[in-house]
Amino acid sequence: MTRTTTHKALRTTATTRATHTTAPITTPQVHYRIELADLHAHLYGVTLTIEQPTADQRVALPVWIAGSYMVREFSKQLISLTARQGNRSVAVQQLDKCSWQIDCAADTPLTLHYQVHAHDNSVRTAWLDTQRGFFNATSLCLRVAGCEDQPHVLALVPHTDLPTWAVATGLTPLTVNPRGFGSYVAADYDELADCPVEMGAFWSGQFTACGVPHRFVVAGATPAFDGEHLLRDAQKICEAAIRFWHGNQRANIPYTHYVFMLNAVGEGYGGLEHRNSTALICQRADLPRLSDTPVLTEALKAKVDKPNDGYTTLLGLISHEYFHTWNVKRLRPAEFARYDYTQENYTELLWFFEGFTSYYDDKLLRRAGLIDDAHYLRLLNKTINQVLQTPGRMVHSVAQSSFEAWTKYYRADANTPNLTVSYYTKGALIALCLDLALRQHGVRNHSVSLDDVMRGLWARCQGGPMQEADLLAVLHELTGRSWARDIKAWVHGTRDLPLEDALTAHGVAVHHDPAQLAQRLGLRVSEDHSIQIKQVLSGSAAHAAGFAPGDEWLGLEIGGKTASAWRLKKLDELPLYAGRAKKLTALVSRDRQLLRLSLTLPPVKAQRSWRLAVLDAAKVKAWLD
Repeated sequence: MTRTTTHKALRTTATTRATHTTAPITTPQVHYRIELADLHAHLYGVTLTIEQPTADQRVALPVWIAGSYMVREFSKQLISLTARQGNRSVAVQQLDKCSWQIDCAADTPLTLHYQVHAHDNSVRTAWLDTQRGFFNATSLCLRVAGCEDQPHVLALVPHTDLPTWAVATGLTPLTVNPRGFGSYVAADYDELADCPVEMGAFWSGQFTACGVPHRFVVAGATPAFDGEHLLRDAQKICEAAIRFWHGNQRANIPYTHYVFMLNAVGEGYGGLEHRNSTALICQRADLPRLSDTPVLTEALKAKVDKPNDGYTTLLGLISHEYFHTWNVKRLRPAEFARYDYTQENYTELLWFFEGFTSYYDDKLLRRAGLIDDAHYLRLLNKTINQVLQTPGRMVHSVAQSSFEAWTKYYRADANTPNLTVSYYTKGALIALCLDLALRQHGVRNHSVSLDDVMRGLWARCQGGPMQEADLLAVLHELTGRSWARDIKAWVHGTRDLPLEDALTAHGVAVHHDPAQLAQRLGLRVSEDHSIQIKQVLSGSAAHAAGFAPGDEWLGLEIGGKTASAWRLKKLDELPLYAGRAKKLTALVSRDRQLLRLSLTLPPVKAQRSWRLAVLDAAKVKAWLD
C-alpha cells in the first residue's frame, strides 16, 4: 500500500514527475476546453469544438444527472452562448429550455463559447470560488446531437493565480501535467457525464484494494484531520465490497482505478455514485482527527481514537456509494440501459438499487471490522423506527415510491411523510427480510443468503440491465420455490414487513419501548424559543387537534378548578406543565393569528419504539458474517 498523505507532498513531487500521456482510443470529434473564467463571479468558461458538425447542428444540456432523480434544469446557469465557423459568426437559436440549433454548414469545424455560473456546493452540479472547483459534465458540457457515442476530449486549463491547485477525476488522461491539468478522454458522452472533476489545493492520499489503485482527495479539511486513519478504513471498506462481489476472481473487477472526492463543509451530508468515482460531502467535525494534536484537551483526546457517530455515518456513506459501483452503475434497471438526459427516466426498482445498497452499506462496515454487532443493530434499529414512524408506508408501496421519486421523494414537503415511504429505508428492510427468510429457508442442507442472490443477479444479467423478473428467477433458481408472493406483498403492497419474527429467529431480541413524546403526538418539530411545527403525521393526536405545518406552538392552558396557562419553549416541557391532565388547550400562532387547539394527550403506551439487542450472539454473528 502506497500513500501520499498531504497536498504539500503532492506539490513537492509535482516538480519532478514527467507529464503523463496516454494514447487516445480514436480521433475525437468533440472537444471541451474548461477555463476558470472568473473565480469571484463563480464562472467557468467553456469552449466546445465540433470537428465535423451537421448542418444546423443541435446541442443540449441535460436536465438531470444520473443517480439524483429530479429535473434540475442545469441550463438555467448557462450564459452567453455564441458560435463561429472559421472567422464567421453563426446564429444560435434556442429551441426549448435546454437545447439550441446552430445555423452552421456541415463538416466544417464549429466552435461554441459560453459560460456557466457555478455556485451550488452539492455533489450534483458545479462549484467555483477561490478555494475550490468542482463540476459534473452534465452542468458544463453541452451534448452534441449525433456525436453522443463518439470519444469526447476534456481539456482543463490551470489558473495562473492558483499554482497549488491540482485535479482529481476518474477520466482517462491524454496529456496532463504533474498537477493533473491538461486533456482527458471519455469513450462517449455517458462516460464524460459519469466522471466528475475536483480541483483545488486538496489533501490527497492513495491505497490499493485487492490490487486496484484508489485515490482519496479531501477538500476543506482542518489541520486536525487524520488522513491515514481515513485511508485505512476506506481500504477495508473497498476490500470488503470487492470480496463480496468477486471473491477471488479479481480479474472481473469492473474498473482499473477509483477516486473518492470528499468535500468537508461546516454543515452538509450526501453522495453521488459514478462508474469509477464518487463525490461526497460531510461535516468537517465528522472527519477522523489526529490524536497528538497539541491543542486537544485531555477529555477530547480520550474520544479521538473512538469512532464517533458522525464518522461512522461518513464510513457508511463511503460504503454506500462504493457499493453502487456494482449495484446501479453496472447492474441497473432495464429502463436505465441508456439514459435520456432530456426528461425523467422512470423505474419501479429504486427500492432494490438504493434500498439493497442501504442494507449492505452498514453490513459491509461490520464485515470490514469497523463496527461490531451491537453497533450494527443500533444502526438497523434507527432504520426500522424511521419506517414505522412514517404513515406514508401504509398508503404508498416502495415500487410506487421508486416510480414517483421525481415528484415525491426528491420534492419533499411538510406532507411527504404522509404521502410516501422512503425506498432507501423500507428497501433496506425488504433486503433484511429477504436475507433472513433465505437463511431460514435454506436448501438441500446448506444455507442460502441474499449475498448469493446478488452475485447470482450479477452473473445472470452479466453486470448489466435487470428487471424484477430477474430477481425472481434467481431466487427460484437458488431455493427451488417461487418468491413472487413475498415480493408482491413486500414491494407492491403497503402492509408492514414481517420483521420481528425474522429477527428473533436469528438471535435478535426486539423490545417495544414507549415512544418519544414527539412521536406519540405525531409531530416533527424544531425548537428555539418556541416550538416550530415542521410536520404533522396523519392519524395522530396532533392531526386530530388541528395542528398544521408552519404553526408555532407557544404554550398551553389547563382547565378545571386550578386553571393555568404556561409558556412552552421545548416540547419536553409539556409533561411538566400538563401534569396529569389528559386534555389541554394548545396556544398556537398561525400566520400571526392566535388559535386555541383542543389536544387530547395519547397514553404513553399508545405508540411504541423498537429497541434491538443481541439475544443469541452466535446466531447474530452467523447472519452478519
